[in-house]
Amino acid sequence: HFLDALGGNDLRRVAEPFSPRFEIAAALREARADAPALLFDSVAGHPGWRVCGNLIANRRRLALAFETPEAALAETYIARKERGIEPVHASEAPAQEVVTTARQRDDLLAAVPILTHHERDAGPYITTGVVLCREPGTGRRGMGIHRMMVLDGRHLSVFLANPPLSKFHAAAEVRGEPLEVAVALGLEPAIVVSSVVKVGPLVPDKMAIAGALRGAPVEMVRAETVDVEVPARAEVVIEGRVLPGVRRHEGPFGENTGAYFSADSPVIEVTAVTHRRDPIYPGLTPWAADVDMLLWLAAGTEMLGQLRSHVAGVADLELAGGTAGFSAIVAVSGAPRSEVRRLIQLALALDKRLKTVTVVDDDVDIRNPREVAWALATRHRPAHDTIVVGGTDAYVIDPSARGEGQGSKIGFDATRGG
Repeated sequence: HFLDALGGNDLRRVAEPFSPRFEIAAALREARADAPALLFDSVAGHPGWRVCGNLIANRRRLALAFETPEAALAETYIARKERGIEPVHASEAPAQEVVTTARQRDDLLAAVPILTHHERDAGPYITTGVVLCREPGTGRRGMGIHRMMVLDGRHLSVFLANPPLSKFHAAAEVRGEPLEVAVALGLEPAIVVSSVVKVGPLVPDKMAIAGALRGAPVEMVRAETVDVEVPARAEVVIEGRVLPGVRRHEGPFGENTGAYFSADSPVIEVTAVTHRRDPIYPGLTPWAADVDMLLWLAAGTEMLGQLRSHVAGVADLELAGGTAGFSAIVAVSGAPRSEVRRLIQLALALDKRLKTVTVVDDDVDIRNPREVAWALATRHRPAHDTIVVGGTDAYVIDPSARGEGQGSKIGFDATRGG
């Protein structure tokens, strides 16, 4: 439905066969943020499958997905996120039009056009799979995007670095039990965005946040082989169990930081693959514009709302493109230097991922790197307006802190001062 809404000017269909090994990823990597979304109608070696990408590479398409004016996108997200609309049971499940289980074939993953992105990647990687499961003991839903490497036709490594899924897996391992999971692929933007937001006490269920963002409850259905609910209108669902006590080396993989990263990760044993007829696999290439927009809406606007609740005069916030969310620019209106310093310290403490924050006056266009550089060059006094914080926890995929476990952060006051 989202692709249909884009229309001819904002969607480019590619008829020529492209391979899921390097070729599709290369095309998506080269696509500019203002370029159309790409739909590859012919995927070499995978008849009947299509691949799409560059879907949410700019604010215009994000605004279309949320049916709101582009200028009101951040405000709409903040307002809707706090409401929550609980999911409902679906009367039909397009995601299960075609069902293949491990009893039918052993190489379940071979049919799916999972992309290989970079020259030194150890294999094909799922980069935009929303992993769904339930907390052992409580049944509480968990969901998040976690990278997964294809180990063979029945097994995926899954990099569980972040809660809640990392905690759910640890709890299952204590019990000596597998953790049943389902990986949903080909979801509308509201569900993808909600999978990476931080939940709060008002709306603790990310699927309820997805309902609020899309303005209607998400239709769910029970998976075929595991006790997990999945979005009924997903394009593809991979079902399986995270095996207790099992780790496999995965990687290297070219991460959003622009560096290769390896890890010893848990393993999913795949029990079934379900999908729509004529399914569309979602391609998201690391370090692409889609990543910038996803992080801005899910993490950037979250931080904007938090900063506004603590510091007067916060006007806007941008996450610098290409930095994997490590660098933020904040615009303020009429804030004295003492408040700017407090703002910098608060921002650096709020998000473990954030390494640098630059604060400018609201006469600077924070989405124009030239203007931000100008503010730093003409309004920042390095000896007086720089805050350095040492001894912080390093973000797991930060290549500059590899092997140390500790990092540091820095803030720049590039305002005129009051």
